[in-house]
Amino acid sequence: AGGALEDAVAGRLRVLGSELAALRWREAALRLVQECPPAERPDRLRLVGAVAAPPSTASLARFWRAWLPPRMPARSVTAFLEAAVPPPPDDPRPAQVLAFARLHAFVTRPCGGGMGAGSCQPRAHGVAGARASAVLYAGLAEAYGLAGAELRRGAEPSPGEALDGFVDAYASTYGARDTPRFRHVLAGRLAGDPRIDRYWELTAEVISAPGGPPEPTPGSAHDWLLAALAAQVEVVAGRGGGRRGPVGEAPVSVAPA
Repeated sequence: AGGALEDAVAGRLRVLGSELAALRWREAALRLVQECPPAERPDRLRLVGAVAAPPSTASLARFWRAWLPPRMPARSVTAFLEAAVPPPPDDPRPAQVLAFARLHAFVTRPCGGGMGAGSCQPRAHGVAGARASAVLYAGLAEAYGLAGAELRRGAEPSPGEALDGFVDAYASTYGARDTPRFRHVLAGRLAGDPRIDRYWELTAEVISAPGGPPEPTPGSAHDWLLAALAAQVEVVAGRGGGRRGPVGEAPVSVAPA
């Protein structure tokens, strides 16, 4: 009997927790509408009305599943989604409710507008096989983690372990050697890939503490690494080093910039 009672209490507490989370989201959504200028209220109501309270992350996950390379191993997809899809805060601020609603709107807008997952596809997704994409994203995850630590301490983009891991992820994937020429080609290809900066800006708003610096995201880590790579390539080119070394197989980016 005691076990049954404990199970019943635990079950009821779970239900109450879900109900309280929903109430907190509804309260924050109402405050968002109440505190905004009257002219903005219809748009705010439309945005927050399109998501549940608390919101589901299903639309974000669908966006990324369509964006990732086809036939990418399930374990690699799961690891990427854990990093790319922000969990809804339990006790959100109005600004977080707005950011999450805008994320939902961003990933569900028609592809014809040029902002759907397919239109944001990096070029390498058309050629990277299942194994290559898994190797690449595992390497990028490690590099982004190192770059995130640099971002948290306010470091400027610079060469180091994070950048070496970033370049090595591409070199390993494409069977090329890490040479000055390889880095020069890589920098140009990455700079030309489609960007989804708005997604990462909104994600940072959702996951960051109020009044503090933005939390690193895969997007901001990628930008830090790309800036470090571009600066290094420029320095090497100025010394004439960019002409040394074989090109190898020219890479194309699959990074979530």
